[in-house]
Formats: sequence, C-alpha cells, structure tokens
Amino acid sequence: MAKLTNEEIIASLKEMTILELNDLVKAIEDEFGVSAAAPVAVAAAAPAEETGPVNVTVTLTEVGPTKVAVIKAVREITGAGLVEAKGMVDKAPTVIKENIPAEEGNSIKEKLEAAGATVEVK
Repeated sequence: MAKLTNEEIIASLKEMTILELNDLVKAIEDEFGVSAAAPVAVAAAAPAEETGPVNVTVTLTEVGPTKVAVIKAVREITGAGLVEAKGMVDKAPTVIKENIPAEEGNSIKEKLEAAGATVEVK
C-alpha cells in the first residue's frame, strides 16, 4: 500500500459527505481506541472561577461629616481603643482591615458608609 501525503488525505476528505466523515471518525476511534470527543469531563471537573477577589483590604478613604460615628464604627470593627480608632480615622486614607474574606469586607464597608465614611474595598 502506497503511503498518502497530507495533501492527498485532505483532498479526499474535501470530497466526502458529512455522513461519510462521521463514519470515518467512528472507524478511526474503533481502530486506534481513541475518542474524537472534546474532553468535557475535564472541563467540568475544573473549579469554578471566583467572581471577585477571595481576600480584600478595606480602606477608609474619607471620614465624612460624622467623624464621631465613624470612630465608633472603627472601634467596633477593629476592637481598637478610642485613641487608636481616632488616630486611624484622623490619618484617612488608612487601612482598616486587610487580607479578610470579601463578604466580611463588604459588611465592614456597609457599616462605615452607614456612619458617613467613604470606603474602598480591594
């Protein structure tokens, strides 16, 4: 049997119908014990991508008009004393908490914004 070139194989494939190509694929799968199917199981087994960052940093960017309320919120969130919390608020922009879960970061953001502050979560 003469060996076919790539060009000859491609030319013969161009002349085949879809049904003939389907039969050819099945015959190749049977002959060589392979599958032409896309590896769907591998793709399905891959972990789902996160929609956002896993760990975030909460930064107080601006205090706003209600500084006392923001200090109270910072104390509640961080567990810091009055002087420490006031120092953090006075130094805005400042990091309130870092490397925390995104859900916790969003909760902290809501508390600080409710107190009148402007907050950034990254």
